[in-house]
Amino acid sequence: MSQLDTESTLKRLRNRYRLVVMNDDTYEEVATFKLSRLSVYVMLSTIFVVLVGLTVALIVFTPLKYYIPGASTDYKSAMELRELKYRVDEAEKQNAFKAQYIEGIKKALAGTGTINLDTTSITMPKEDISND
Repeated sequence: MSQLDTESTLKRLRNRYRLVVMNDDTYEEVATFKLSRLSVYVMLSTIFVVLVGLTVALIVFTPLKYYIPGASTDYKSAMELRELKYRVDEAEKQNAFKAQYIEGIKKALAGTGTINLDTTSITMPKEDISND
């Protein structure tokens, strides 16, 4: 297997090229750039890193982070919020039970409450008494 010669690879990266931008109608040179493969690679890498950095900064330092699903401010505050929600739900249940209890007491003191007694009659089957 042939190895790539690092010296030739570095030489190819450093070869200079000329990029000429010309006016199509008049063939006048508008701009001329002297580039190498290495400089183009470095420039594109720098642009990529800057764009990624700006995007991350935009999300982290602005309220856009709240629109990302599943991303909360931090784990501790999410746990505290969940705990408070459970406590409020439990307090609402207890409040409803107490209101129902007080309403029952008011009805009993006023004598307007109806008492539901079990008035279902039990029918017993009659047994045949026969002499064997």
